[in-house]
Amino acid sequence: MRYYVLDRGDELSIKLAEQFHKLAAERSLVLDAESPEIVISIGGDGTMLHAFHTFIDQIPNLAFVGVHTGHLGFYADWQAEELPALIDHMCGTTDLPPHKPRIVRYPLLELEIHKKSGSTSHIALNEFTLKGVDGTVVIQVDINDDNFEMFRGDGLCVSTPSGSTAYNKSLGGAMMHPSIDALQISEIASINNRVFRTMGSPLLLPKHHHCDIYSRKNQRLLLTVDHINIPVDDLISVRCQVSDKKISFARYRPFPFWNRVREAFLI
Repeated sequence: MRYYVLDRGDELSIKLAEQFHKLAAERSLVLDAESPEIVISIGGDGTMLHAFHTFIDQIPNLAFVGVHTGHLGFYADWQAEELPALIDHMCGTTDLPPHKPRIVRYPLLELEIHKKSGSTSHIALNEFTLKGVDGTVVIQVDINDDNFEMFRGDGLCVSTPSGSTAYNKSLGGAMMHPSIDALQISEIASINNRVFRTMGSPLLLPKHHHCDIYSRKNQRLLLTVDHINIPVDDLISVRCQVSDKKISFARYRPFPFWNRVREAFLI
């Protein structure tokens, strides 16, 4: 099996990465930075986002495994002290054969950003946000090519189901199970009075729908795709839709989504 390890860079994560390499070498796993079958993320959810974007061009051909060393590892199945057990599941032992993982696939968010200076495409695992740099943003939101609302406020967050537990949740958005192929639009401090009106609540769009966000004044904006910041001062529009691609996670043992939610927010 070909593998690669990406760690957070702190002392504990580096130590765990070294331990994993040692254990992997003893089991004849092959370290491959170019075309791994399994990518091990050691750190937190931010580390998993970094791993995802590092191998984004190879998404259909690999699966991810998260090892949790922080305070909230929503994408992680394994604790720091469980590396030997993870290796045992991956490679087997003298008594047990390798454990074939269950591959689960989560929806991703596809973005087409159109600017006066050119267009780019992006994929997000968690969310896309649009915010104003100098103050209130004015943006038009269309759904399926029909005008929906003229938004005024701090910005918008468009999240995937797996990202619905992150920034989206703090904005009052719903938590969606990752088996649902949908995206969620949540407002960031919208202005609602006698003059300006917005929906004022999160919206869920299924896979076959899309939304377009148009800049409606000269404004400096900060677009964020997961952890990647993109300053823009000539935005025309952003199209958001559920991607045809999905991220794959290798589950070597059961860890239901709602158990993750309970452990992350209630225990």
